[in-house]
Amino acid sequence: MRNLHKIQAGRGVNTPGIPEIPPVVFEELLVNALVHRDYLISAPIRIFIFDNRIEIISPGNLPNNLTVEKIRKGNSNIRNPVLASFIAKGLLPYRGLGSGIKRAFEHWSALDLIDDRDGCLFTAIIYRKEIITG
Repeated sequence: MRNLHKIQAGRGVNTPGIPEIPPVVFEELLVNALVHRDYLISAPIRIFIFDNRIEIISPGNLPNNLTVEKIRKGNSNIRNPVLASFIAKGLLPYRGLGSGIKRAFEHWSALDLIDDRDGCLFTAIIYRKEIITG
């Protein structure tokens, strides 16, 4: 039987589980989706949870000449500078401008980024590790 949820790691039933994916990964990718989405598109940020992955889909493709390859190297382009300035003042978890996705990769390498220019969407995919249980 496959189990891809939190692991109790031999602890009691009412003990909180150990998150399978570090919380910092979610924080960085969700803050990125909120700060860098295209607010001129009338669509929500969507989060889908599957057995093998979690997808965070943000309205708007990457701005200007930014590419997934450039993001992986630490480059960034601020689409919403006023919102980014509020984030930097503590509105949401903030660990440094333009370093969130790079930090997410440092904590969880099983990530994929998709810049869908035709669909005008940016998707971050967090792949879940399979956990085999008795």
